[in-house]
Amino acid sequence: MDRIKICFLAAILSLIQLGHAFYLPGSYPHKYEVGDYLNVKVNSLTSIETEMPFSYYSLPFCQPPEGIKDSAENLGELLMGDRIENSPYRFKMFKNESEIFLCQTEKLSGDGFKLLKKRIDEMYQVNPMLDNLPAIRYTKKDGYVLRWTGYPVGIKVQDVYYVFNHLKFKVLVHKYEEAANVARVMGTGDAAEVIPTMGKGKESDEPGYMVVGFEVVPCSFAHNADSTKKLKMYERYTTPIKCDSTSVSMSVKEGQSIVFSYEVSFEESDIKWPSRWDAYLKMEGSKVHWFSILNSLMVITFLAGIVLVIFLRTVRRDLTRYEELDKEAQAQMNEELSGWKLVVGDVFRAPSNPSLLCVMVGDGVQILGMGVVTILFAALGFMSPASRGTLITGMLFFYMILGIAAGYVAVRLWRTIGCGEHRGWMSVAWKAACFFPGIAFLILTTLNFLLWGSHSTGAIPFSLFVILILLWFCISVPLTLIGGYFGARAPHIEFPVRTNQIPREIPAQKYPSWLLVLGAGTLPFGTLFIELFFIMSSIWMGRVYYVFGFLFVVMILLVVVCAEVSLVLTYMHLCVEDYKWWWKSFFASGSVAIYIFIYSINYLVFDLKSLSGPVSATLYLGYSLFMVLAIMLATGTVGFLSSFWFVHYLFSSVKLD
Repeated sequence: MDRIKICFLAAILSLIQLGHAFYLPGSYPHKYEVGDYLNVKVNSLTSIETEMPFSYYSLPFCQPPEGIKDSAENLGELLMGDRIENSPYRFKMFKNESEIFLCQTEKLSGDGFKLLKKRIDEMYQVNPMLDNLPAIRYTKKDGYVLRWTGYPVGIKVQDVYYVFNHLKFKVLVHKYEEAANVARVMGTGDAAEVIPTMGKGKESDEPGYMVVGFEVVPCSFAHNADSTKKLKMYERYTTPIKCDSTSVSMSVKEGQSIVFSYEVSFEESDIKWPSRWDAYLKMEGSKVHWFSILNSLMVITFLAGIVLVIFLRTVRRDLTRYEELDKEAQAQMNEELSGWKLVVGDVFRAPSNPSLLCVMVGDGVQILGMGVVTILFAALGFMSPASRGTLITGMLFFYMILGIAAGYVAVRLWRTIGCGEHRGWMSVAWKAACFFPGIAFLILTTLNFLLWGSHSTGAIPFSLFVILILLWFCISVPLTLIGGYFGARAPHIEFPVRTNQIPREIPAQKYPSWLLVLGAGTLPFGTLFIELFFIMSSIWMGRVYYVFGFLFVVMILLVVVCAEVSLVLTYMHLCVEDYKWWWKSFFASGSVAIYIFIYSINYLVFDLKSLSGPVSATLYLGYSLFMVLAIMLATGTVGFLSSFWFVHYLFSSVKLD
C-alpha cells in the first residue's frame, strides 16, 4: 500500500513538473529592460502572384555579422514554407536611433540584377518579425487606411526599378508591470526565467517593457556611395536621411551596389499584451461579414429543418399505415404497391467494390475527426496566429492518432458487409492506412518537384520527407492496424432481413439516379460557400484567419445537412425500388467536393487574376485537388453512415415476409 502511495505521489510530482516546463509558443510576455537588444528576424519572401516563397537572402540584402542562422521551426512551419532567419536589424529597447548605416552590397551582377527585377515584377514582400510579431504597414487609398503585413522588395515606375533600401521602424511597447499578474497566471517554467515575478528585490524597481506593436515604413533613398565606403555596420550615416514613402529615388542598375540603412523609434502604447494581435486580425479584406455568415447559417438551418420535418413525417406515415394493416392486407399491399417494401430481400446486398467503400469510409472518419478536433482546439485558442505552424502540426498529430478509428470502422464495416466473415480484414486495414496518405503523398511529391525546380523555400526538404514517411509507417500505419484488430474482434452489425440469392431487377428510371446524386451536393455547399471565401483568402492571399468559432458551427451544420441530404436521397431511391444505395449515399453528400473544386477554379480565375505562370497555377490546382479529396471522404462518410443507420432502422421497424 505504501509503495502505491509513493508511486502515485511521484506521478503527481512528475505531472506538476511537466506543467511547469510547458508553454505555448508566443503566448507569454517577454520582458525587456531599457537598453536590451531587440533582434529582428525575417521570414520567407512571399507573393500572391506566384504563391512560391523564397529565402530572404536569395536577394542581395545585408547579412548579419554573426552569419545567417535558422530559427528553430516546427513541422507545421516547414510544411507551410516558412523559413525564419536572423537579420542584421537590431534595436535597443526604448532608444530611438536614426540614419543607421547597415551595409553596402557588392555590385549587382547580370544574374543578380535580373533576379531582383523579376522579384519586383512579381510583387514579392519582405516579412520582418520582432518578438514574434510580423511588421505591419499602413497605406492610404481613397480616404481609407489599409493594413498590410511586410513591405514590397521594390517598385517599378515608368520602366525603372526602384528598391526600398531604407526602413523606418516604429516599435510599440507597453509597461510590463501592468501585465505581471497575467504573466504569473500564464506562467510556466521557461517563462518564469524570462519573466521574474514582481516581488521584493532590486529588479522589481527597474522599468520593463513588452513589445505590443511593430510597424514599418519602406523608403527608397539614394545614398552617396562614396560617403559610405568607410562606414561600418551600425554607424551613423553622415547626412540626414529623409524617409518619404510617396517618392522613390534608389534605382536599381546592373553593376551598381545598393546601400541599406534604417531608423527606429519607440512609442509607449496603451495596447495590452493579450490585444497585440488585434491589428492583424482587422486587416483590410479579412473582416468577416458577421451578418452575412449569420444569415447564411439561419437560412441553412431553416432549410435543413424543413427537410427533416418533411422526411420524418413521410417515413412515419408510411410505417404507421403499413403496421395498421393485418397480414392479409399486408400481403395484398406488397403485391399492389411499389416502394421500399419490395426491395426487402435486396436492400442489404453487398455493393460493388466493398473493400474500397470500407476503406473510404474509414479514412473519412479519420479526416472528419481530425477536422472537428483541430477546429475545436483552434476555437478554444490553442492554435492562435502567434503560434506559427501549430495548426498544421496539430492536424498531423490528430490525423495519426485517429488512425485507430479509421482501422476500426473500415474493418467492422467490412465484416458487416460480409455477414461476419473475418477473412481479408488485414488487407482492408492496410488499405485504410495507405489509401488517402498515399494519394496525398503522390500529389505533394509532384508539387514538391515543381517547387524544388523553382528553388522555393516552399519545397519540403528531403529530411522532412523522410520524417513524414517515418511518421506514416511507424505511427499512423500501426495505429490503423491496431484499430483494424479491434474492429475484427468487435461483433459485426447484423442485418434485420435476409438477402435473396437472386438479385431483383431494378425497374427503368425516368431520370438518371446519378444526376440526382450529383445535384444533392448543392445543399451542403450552401453551408460552406461564404466561409470558403475567407478560408481561401487566408491560404492564398496571406490574410489571417481567426474565426474558428464560426467555422466550428459551420462544420457541425455541414455534418447535419450532409446526413439529411443523404437520408432523403436514399429514401427516394428505395421508393423507386433501386436498392443500390451504398455508393449513392456516399456520393450524395460527397458530391459537395465537386462544387468546391469548381469554386476553387472560379477563385483562381476571378480572385487570383494576378497569379502568374503555369507552375503557380499547377500548385494552386494541386493543393485544391488535395483539399477536395479530403472533403469528399469526410462528407461522403457522414452521408453513408447516416444512410446505413436509417436503412437498418427502417427495415428493423417493420416485419416483412
